[in-house]
Amino acid sequence: MSMSLRLLAISAAFAFAGVTFAATPQASTAAPAKARTAQQQRMADCNKQATGKKGDERKAFMSSCLKGGSMAAAPSAKATQQEKMKTCNADAKTKALKGADRKTFMSSCLKGSTAATP
Repeated sequence: MSMSLRLLAISAAFAFAGVTFAATPQASTAAPAKARTAQQQRMADCNKQATGKKGDERKAFMSSCLKGGSMAAAPSAKATQQEKMKTCNADAKTKALKGADRKTFMSSCLKGSTAATP
C-alpha cells in the first residue's frame, strides 16, 4: 500500500509540473517587437553602412556616423589611396624599378600624375 501512495504522489507531482510548464508563456511569443528609438535606428543604419570596414577605420566611421556626420567620402578616399598604393607598387615591381627611380615613380604615381613612367 505504501508503494501505491508513493506512485500516486509522484504521478500527481508530474501532472502538476506538466500543467504549470504548459501554462508558462514562451519568451518568443510573450514580448512583441518593440519600436526602436531614433538612436537605435541610427546605430543599425550605421552598422549596415560600416560592413567591410575593420579596426580604426570602422571605429572612426561609426563615431562620425552616430554623431550625424557623413563620413562616406573619407573612408572611400582612404580606400582609394590604398588601392593607388597597391597599383603603383605592382607597376613599379613589373618595371623592376629600384632606388631613386622607384622613389620618383612612386611619388608621381601616388600623386596621380600621368607622367609616372621614368
